[in-house]
Amino acid sequence: MTDPDPNPDSEFDPDILVAGEALVDFLPDSAGPLAEVETFSRRAGGAPANVAVALAHLDAAPWFWTRVGEDPFGDHLAETLREFGVPDRFVERDPAAKTALAFVSHDEEADRSFTFYRDGTADTRVEPGGVPDGLLDSVEWVSVGGVMLAAEPGRSATLDLAERAAERDCTVVFDPNARPELWENADRDFSDLAAEMFALADVVKATPEDLDAAGFDADSPEDLARRVTEAGPHTILLTLGGTGAFAFSTEEAPWDAGAASHSGYDVDPEDTTGAGDAFTAGALAALAGAVGDAGRTEEGEVSLSEVLGFANAVAAVTTTAAGAMAALPTLEEVRAFRE
Repeated sequence: MTDPDPNPDSEFDPDILVAGEALVDFLPDSAGPLAEVETFSRRAGGAPANVAVALAHLDAAPWFWTRVGEDPFGDHLAETLREFGVPDRFVERDPAAKTALAFVSHDEEADRSFTFYRDGTADTRVEPGGVPDGLLDSVEWVSVGGVMLAAEPGRSATLDLAERAAERDCTVVFDPNARPELWENADRDFSDLAAEMFALADVVKATPEDLDAAGFDADSPEDLARRVTEAGPHTILLTLGGTGAFAFSTEEAPWDAGAASHSGYDVDPEDTTGAGDAFTAGALAALAGAVGDAGRTEEGEVSLSEVLGFANAVAAVTTTAAGAMAALPTLEEVRAFRE
């Protein structure tokens, strides 16, 4: 049996597939420990969902594979994704499982921590083969995150997707997104599963904390990035908080090998939720050539320093408003911010 037409809508022909969790974030109305917060605001979230919506904001809407419950929170997520221009062909609905929730707490500097309600939720129940081979034959980039590795069958589905994408020479982008609270009772170690993904990935976007959880440490961003490339990927994008971002690529990369950095932008952050996902989307869009000349030299070649500058701008604008998806900027807003 052949796969169904991967693109039944002729006007929509993306080069990018994003896969992973969609969940509902509950954002606190005040800073402080979660136990002391009395009121919350509901927002659509989940790192891959944020990446998909951010790409849509940047006029580079991707396919998005996820699973949400047939419940009011799932209705909210499905409708939000549609409103933001993300196609729903691979947004699955699960009648037997609830939609995942995450409660966020902020400190006075707007840094956040998460408490997840994600035991057996719909997003963990995607199964291998949910994205047909025909769809993978039609895209060039596949982006996945590490949260999906914490539970089965989503873990196997994520690894299967990355393996089939790699076999088809798609560029596989992996964000480890280490969340220690999700791994306290897991049946596999995060570092072991991250290693499996590094072996399949071409591009890794991570924080030093993500890589420490995956078993990597070093005295400098460049040494850290070099160590990770030895595990498989040819390009590493490191986000470094207030000091900006760093990139390193090997001779196997389709762009120039070497190191690059960008110091970031000074903004007054209101909420850092989703900033890393915004960076991922900005870098992915720039590397894929989906945002015009962003990330390119005057000669039209990929420049890692330009990619970092664009991605940092997307992330910086996102932190100036509350809510991951609601705060994501348009391409025009990013360009205006950089002028």
